[in-house]
Parts: sequence; C-alpha cells; structure tokens
Amino acid sequence: MSAPSVSTPAAGPARPLVPAGARALAAQLAALFEADCEIVARLNDAQHRLAGANRRLWSGLAPDAFGLIYDGVAPAGTSEIATLVGAAGFQTALLGALQDAHWTIHRAFCAYQSACEQRRQLAVEVGELAQQLTEALCAAGWSKPDAQRADVHQLAQPATRQSPSQR
Repeated sequence: MSAPSVSTPAAGPARPLVPAGARALAAQLAALFEADCEIVARLNDAQHRLAGANRRLWSGLAPDAFGLIYDGVAPAGTSEIATLVGAAGFQTALLGALQDAHWTIHRAFCAYQSACEQRRQLAVEVGELAQQLTEALCAAGWSKPDAQRADVHQLAQPATRQSPSQR
C-alpha cells in the first residue's frame, strides 16, 4: 500500500475474499493517491512560476544590467527589466516590473506552501487508512506482508463472481 502501483502476487494459494469494508478503504486510498498526483502537479506549477519569476528578476538585476545607470556606457542587458532600464522614463516602468516579479513570486510561494501543507495532511490520512486497510485484510485472513503489498486500485474494484470452474 506504500505505492499505488504495487500489485498483489498472482501466484500462490488463493487469497481470502476482500471484505466490503476493506474494499471501501482501498477505494478511499486510491482516491487519495489521485489527489496526491493533483497536488504534485500544483507543486510543480508553483515551482516553475517561482523559477520563472526569479529568472526574470535576476536577469534584470545582474551587474551588467545597470551599466547605463552607473556609467552610461554599458548596455542594460536583454531581460525585461534591463530593457526598461535603458528606456526613457524607466523608473516607473522598472518599479512596475519589479512589483510584478515580487507579486508573482509571492503568489507562487503561497501556492507552493499551501500545496505542501495539503500534501502533508494527505500523507497523514493515507497512513491512517493504510493501517486500517492492513488490519481489515489481516482480519479477513490475509497475511500481513500480503496485506501491506496489496494494490489498492485492484482491491477497490467491485468483487466479481467466479463460476465453480474458475476457482
């Protein structure tokens, strides 16, 4: 149950049936694994926004970007901010670009923190449900190692009736 892709071994003696309560726990865990994938996507998006804003900010603040300000000879660089430094009336535009970078970083950092906290809470819930599922499967006759290795996606599937010839 530590990962959604771990499957139960196909070989060996027939397993006891999966009780309805264990099947419901497995379905909850499967849904939590899907929620985790969504949180990871949000974390990646926030990280990319942070890196992009930082790149825009840093490339404008590199030492050669302020060449026009210090000695009026060196080029202002090629970034969005550096371009503003070389333009007429650059102070207002530059401050606006810096403010935009600041708020982009702030929003991305807040989104990252929020997603991290949600993932931490999700991990606690996954741990508790995994323990409950292991206990439910063991109570139904599963060995502890088999219960811990069970694939929650498979367990969450509705039980199918087998004909006597398939058993």
